[in-house]
This record gives sequence, structure tokens and C-alpha cells, in this order.
Amino acid sequence: MDFRNHIVIVTGGSRGIGRAAVRMLAERGACVVAGYRVRADAAAETVASCEGLPGDVVAHQVDVRQRESVDALVAATVERWGRIDVLINCAGTALYTPFSQLSLEQWKDTLSSNLDSVYYTCKAVLRPMMRRRYGRIVNVAALHGVAGGPCQSDYSAATGGVLGLTRAISREAAAWNITVNAIAPGLIETEMLDVVPDEQRTWGERIIALQRVGQPEEVAAAILFLASPLASYITGQTLAVDGGWRMA
Repeated sequence: MDFRNHIVIVTGGSRGIGRAAVRMLAERGACVVAGYRVRADAAAETVASCEGLPGDVVAHQVDVRQRESVDALVAATVERWGRIDVLINCAGTALYTPFSQLSLEQWKDTLSSNLDSVYYTCKAVLRPMMRRRYGRIVNVAALHGVAGGPCQSDYSAATGGVLGLTRAISREAAAWNITVNAIAPGLIETEMLDVVPDEQRTWGERIIALQRVGQPEEVAAAILFLASPLASYITGQTLAVDGGWRMA
């Protein structure tokens, strides 16, 4: 996949799946804005890891929970490179809390970080993409949004909302040659997995067909496919990257 002359925004680009996507895009010649909220050191590591690659990577601080901050990110990208070809939403948070103990504060914060953020970013990039009659949006949700996750009802609700939003926007944006798809990862070796109890992880690894946890790069490869011209006739879809977990 060739991403030369592609301008890409990756939210949550300082770690995990987002970092893997940034590096893989840079390897293929893309100009990438790696969005981060508070981890400036991690964002700097992401940029440093891409030095010497064909692409160009810069970090940009953004709070995806705030519309003004997202608008500033998009404006800065357009000012620097003149357009936006691809948006990849990787930013998000997840905790592990039984529903009976789930506070209203945590509920609102999880939806803000994982669902409101996608609304803000998609809203901000659609107009510049529509002007050029081209765009690719890939929203990283989770398998929780398809099947639900025990003790993660807030995260399941938020990511389920992302999948519905993805389908709805894909219908509206198709007339401008803009595709909108989602990725639903299963158990992936990222910081989000740290909140899952060991017994839950062991159970998951046992029922996954490939019997192992996935790596961020394996999810990033799927993201790049949906963001590339190769996926020009795919929109409104959710691609599970779960090692065969959902079959169980």
C-alpha cells in the first residue's frame, strides 16, 4: 500500500494501535499528524521512531473530548499541508468496573472519550474532505461494541455507538467519494488490556481461535487497508480483528 501524497490525522497516535498506525503510514510515505492529549513524551517517541522513514510525522496536542481543540487540530493540518485525506480515530480509554459500581461520572467520561470524540473529529474533517470529493475515515472501536464486555458496560455502549455512527455517516458521505469504516479489535497487547483481570485474559486467550492476544501492528495493518485506495468500494463496514474470538 502506497500512501505517498496522503495527509493523515491519527488521534491517539502516541501509543498502542495509534502509534503502530503512525509508523506504518510513515513507512509508506504518508504525512501524518499524530494527535495526543497529555503524553507529550510518548508522542515525541512516536515521532522519533519515524525519523528516516519516507513519510513526515509531526505531533499535535489535542483533547478529542473538546470540539474547539479538535477544530484547531484540523485547521493546523490544513494550514500545514493544504488538505486532509485520511482520518484515523484511535483515541480512547477503558476501565473495568461492574455495572452496579459504575458511577455517572465514569459513564460520562467514557462516552466523552470514546464516542463524543469521534463525533467531533468526523464533523471537523468532513467539510474539507467534501470540498475535495475524497476522504477515508477509519474509526477504531472494539469488539465490545458488537458483543458487549463484562464489567465494561460504559465502554461497550460507547464503542457500539461508534459503530452506529460509522454506518450513518458512511451513507451521508458516500456521494462525495468518502468512505467511513470501523475496526473492532479483540484482545490486543496495549495499555487498555492492563485493566482486564488476569483470569479474564486467560479465558479470552483460550477461546480465541488463534489462542493468543493480538499485536497493535496487526490492527494497524487492517486500518491501513481500509484507509487505502484498495478499499475504495468498502464503506459502512465493521472489520473485526480478533483472532477468531467472535466465532466463539
